[in-house]
Amino acid sequence: MVNFRVQRLVLVLCLVAASAWIARPYVDAAAFIVRAAGLTGGAPGRLAAARAYATTREDLAPITTRHGAVPARLYRPTRFSRTVLLVPGVHMDGIDETRLVGMAEDLAETGYAVITVAPPDLRRFQITPANTDVIEDAARWISTQPALAPDGRVGMVGISFSGGLSIVAAGRDALRDKVAFVMSFGGHGDLARVMRYLTSGNTPAPPADITARGAVVGANGMHLMPPHDYGVTVVLLTFADRVVPPEQVEPLRQAILVYLTASSLTLVDMTKANAAFAQAREIGAALPEPARTFMTWVNERAVGELGPRLFPVVDALGTEPTVRAMSPEQVPPPSAPVFLLHGSEDTVIPPVETLFLATHLRDRTRVTGLLSGLITHAEVDKSAAIGDVWDLTRFWRGLMRY
Repeated sequence: MVNFRVQRLVLVLCLVAASAWIARPYVDAAAFIVRAAGLTGGAPGRLAAARAYATTREDLAPITTRHGAVPARLYRPTRFSRTVLLVPGVHMDGIDETRLVGMAEDLAETGYAVITVAPPDLRRFQITPANTDVIEDAARWISTQPALAPDGRVGMVGISFSGGLSIVAAGRDALRDKVAFVMSFGGHGDLARVMRYLTSGNTPAPPADITARGAVVGANGMHLMPPHDYGVTVVLLTFADRVVPPEQVEPLRQAILVYLTASSLTLVDMTKANAAFAQAREIGAALPEPARTFMTWVNERAVGELGPRLFPVVDALGTEPTVRAMSPEQVPPPSAPVFLLHGSEDTVIPPVETLFLATHLRDRTRVTGLLSGLITHAEVDKSAAIGDVWDLTRFWRGLMRY
């Protein structure tokens, strides 16, 4: 959680910004950060509450996409000029995921109408081209609704892997002129490169001149951390058919899904999570070899054992058309401004992804990037120095211009 030091820093920034009418947008940006950080008490909390719009929440009729109808939810403030499509990452709860709901509420209180949509494959922990199609179709639908998009354009925000997929969708011909901005929150630039990181803990050195031309702020604070076991487990789920015999693929995947469900439950109910973890261990012990060993590594969070077994599989992914199609660095860029926000110590998608993607995009479209010590994988959740708070405030102020 953000500690008292950050409360004081945000308060100082808010007071400075409030000293001139021209700086009012920075107050709104700082107020958003206060709400996202959960600082409900004290002067920062009071200021954030004073700058917040009253909002309502409404479940919409499912949005039709080429992969079926998907549930959608609208967060509507009393006044707004832009609707944002907000898409979660890999999580079973979809639009009900706790952190997604919180971010949607925070954005709505800032003055955006927010529609949340969760591609079905992401709810099944699968990273597929169908996810990009769903994002594109949902954004196009919003752009055709005069009550939601008076100028025919929509903002797009994707969390985790949905960040990179949202950028891919925004660059497609059918959507590229209908996007006001697109933001990737802890997302990827090259999917194959992320998979290699998750299975090896290594990634290429970042571009040497990334900060020289101002594409990314905070790049010097980046740290490459060991990969999170959650990400490695998702890789195994995806490529189980390449490491175990055909008859063991589905039993192994079902066991993995129980484990990933348990991991998701840790955010909301540890009793249910522990029961699911125990079930995953029980199922894994009953599997035949080699599936049993793979599931043992999953249950024991043995990234050092599991990763090297998967690395040969993912090492060649860069040449596969479906993987390239899900990588923003491999497809036409959006014409709309791109915003890249990343935690400087992210262990699911490494922060170097933002550096590579910003380098790729900076001569192709308008791009703003920030590596922040105030961010974990996809939420505002840490203490930080005053520079981090100010950088994050400026980042949000830049996005709010659109």
